[in-house]
Amino acid sequence: MSTYKQLLYQIIFSPYKHHKVLQKEHRPELFRYIWGILKNKKCHLYRINGIEDHIHIVTDIHQSIPVADVVKDIKLASGKMIKEKRLFKDFQGWQEGYGIFTYSYSAKDYLIEYVKNQEEHHKKISFVEEFNILLAEHGLSPDQSRF
Repeated sequence: MSTYKQLLYQIIFSPYKHHKVLQKEHRPELFRYIWGILKNKKCHLYRINGIEDHIHIVTDIHQSIPVADVVKDIKLASGKMIKEKRLFKDFQGWQEGYGIFTYSYSAKDYLIEYVKNQEEHHKKISFVEEFNILLAEHGLSPDQSRF
């Protein structure tokens, strides 16, 4: 019998202390780099986007790779690339921790559109507010000391 799985993840993380350092003109290079990391790990990227103080990744993670390892590898490799290329001025690294949420496959199109429209979405709500709402929707409590 074959192995079947369908796990849709939304991964969210931000620069150190939520600094607004991810300038728009250089984000596509960062996003392509992260896409390459996911591709090398046999993960399928549905959408990646973000604004100055955080990014969202919608992906399917290959069943042979622990989720935490994927996030760790993305943050380590992309942080190193950003610093080597001086891609974002004042980038000091990624914030410790991250958010990762699972969704049913039927939510895929909604989730892709949500991530696609981050700039418009954040004209109305801050990253911290958004993240706290996501935590509540998934039955989790925020650790206020992290914000």
